[in-house]
Amino acid sequence: MVNTIQKYPLATLFSVIVLMLLIHLNVPNITIMEARNFITAREMIDNGNWILTTMNGEPRYQKPPLPTWFTAISALIFGVKSLFALRLPAALMVFVLGIAAYFLSLKLKLSKVQALNNGLILTTSFYVFAIINEAPWDIYAHAFMLSGLYFLFLIFEKENNKWKNTLFAGILIGCSILSKGPVSLFALFLPFIISYGIVFKFKKTKIVPFLASIILFLIVGAWWFAYVRYADPEAFLKIATKETGNWSSYNVRPFYYYWSFFTQSGLWTIPAFIGLLYPYLVKRVKNTKAYKFTFWWTILAVVLLSAIPEKKARYLMPVLIPLALNTGFYIQYLIKNFSQLKKKAETIPVYFNFGIISVCALAIPIALYFILKEDLQNYLFNYLATSIAGVLIGVLLLKNLLRKNMLNTFYLTIAFMVSVFLFGLPISKHFNKNKAYNNITSLHTIEEKNNITAYSIGEMAPEFIWNYNGIIKNIYKNEELLIPSEEKFGLLILDEDFENIKTKLNSTYSINLKETYNLNVSKRKRTRLVRNLYIVSKK
Repeated sequence: MVNTIQKYPLATLFSVIVLMLLIHLNVPNITIMEARNFITAREMIDNGNWILTTMNGEPRYQKPPLPTWFTAISALIFGVKSLFALRLPAALMVFVLGIAAYFLSLKLKLSKVQALNNGLILTTSFYVFAIINEAPWDIYAHAFMLSGLYFLFLIFEKENNKWKNTLFAGILIGCSILSKGPVSLFALFLPFIISYGIVFKFKKTKIVPFLASIILFLIVGAWWFAYVRYADPEAFLKIATKETGNWSSYNVRPFYYYWSFFTQSGLWTIPAFIGLLYPYLVKRVKNTKAYKFTFWWTILAVVLLSAIPEKKARYLMPVLIPLALNTGFYIQYLIKNFSQLKKKAETIPVYFNFGIISVCALAIPIALYFILKEDLQNYLFNYLATSIAGVLIGVLLLKNLLRKNMLNTFYLTIAFMVSVFLFGLPISKHFNKNKAYNNITSLHTIEEKNNITAYSIGEMAPEFIWNYNGIIKNIYKNEELLIPSEEKFGLLILDEDFENIKTKLNSTYSINLKETYNLNVSKRKRTRLVRNLYIVSKK
C-alpha cells in the first residue's frame, strides 16, 4: 500500500481531496462569506454582471471576479442551486495547491517521498481545507500564487525555458491578484522573494525575466481594477476607501496576535512547532539550504502579516503553505531516524502527538454515541463507519508508533483525517436543531398572494438574499427611510429596529406582522439571521 501511495503521488493527492472534500461538498451549512460570493455568481448568470459585479443588485467590487467566474461556470454546468457545483472549483483549488507544493518541493531538490508528504501535510492542514467554506476566494489567490512562485523559482534556478517560465509566472501570479487583490503578494510573494535572496542569492542574469514577470502579473492582475475604476468610479472609490480604511481600523489586534500560527495546521501542530526550532533541526536535515529557505519564508510571512493592524485567524492561511514544507523536513527526519532515537527529549513529543491522534481515533465510538444519543438511529451508518474506521486506524497507529515505523504512522494520520471527513461529516447535520428555523424562500409566495414587493430595513444578511433567490432592496440608508410609492408593501425588519421604523411610518400606515424568518440552523441565536416580515399599507 505504501509503495502504491509513493508511486502515484498526484493520484494520491487527488484521492485525498476527493474523499476528504468532494464527496460531501453539499453537507456543510452555507456561511456568510460563501453566501456573498454565490450571490455574486448567480447575478453574473441571471443579470450578465460578469465584469461590473453585484450583490443584491448593488456594486460589489470588494473582491475581484476570477473565482466568481469559475463558480458561475460550474453553476451553469451543474446547476445554480447546487451547493456541490458552487463549491467544486474552490475544493479543486486545494488540489492545485497540493500539486504546486509537490512540484516546488522537487525543485528544492527534495525526494519524491518528501515532496508528496509536503503536499499531504499542506492539504490536510486545518485552515487550508476549512478556508474553502469560511472564505472560499482565499484558496484561489494562494493556489495561483504558489503555482506562480513555482515558475518564478524556475526562472531563478534554471537557464532554459526562461521566457516560458516568465510567461507562466506572470499569468499565474496575475490570476492570484485577480482572485483576492494584493493579499497573496504580501503574504506569500514578498516573503518568498526575501527568503530566496537570503538563502540562494539572486543572479544578475535573472533580473530581466524577473522584472518582465512583475510587469506581466501587474497587467493581468490590475486590468479589472482599472476597468471598474473607469466604468463606475463613484462606487469603486467608495468601496476602495472603506476597504483600505479597514486595514488600520477594523479587527485591530496586537503585533503578537499571530504568534500561535502553527496551531492552525491542526493535526500537525506539534510537528510544525518542532520544525520551526531552527537550531535543533538545521543540524538534522540533509538539504540545509532548502530547510533554511522554507524556515525564513514561514517566519517572514508571519512577521509581514503581523505588521498589518487588521488581523483575522483566516488571514494566516497562506503561512501554512511554507509551514507545511518546513514541517515536511521534520517528518522526513523522523521517518529516517526515529527508530534509532534514544533521547526522551526527541521521542516524547512524537509519542505525545501521534499518541493523542490514536486515542482520539479510538474514542470516536464513545464520543459519537454521547453526541448523537437519541439521534443515533438517524446516523447509524455514519456512526458505524466512522467508529470502525477510527478504531482500526487508532489500533494501527499505536502499533506502528510503538514499533517506531514513522512512515506508516504518517500515512495512517492522513487516513484518520480522510475517514473523519468521508464518514463523519454528514453527522454535522445533527446539530441543525433549531425548531424556529424558517426559510425565507416562502417570501415569494407571500409577495405573489398579497400582490406586494418586500423591502429590507438595513442590509440583509447575505444568507437571506441567497435563500430568497432574488433582490431585496434596502430602503433604509444613513438613518433615512425611503418609503415606497406603493399603497401596500412588505418590510423585513430586525426586532431592534421596529419601534424606530414604526415611528417614521407615523399614523399614515398600518403595519402588521405576517411572518418571522429565522435562518439559524442551530439553537444558537444570531440576531442578524432573524427578520420579521410586516405588511405595510396606507390607511
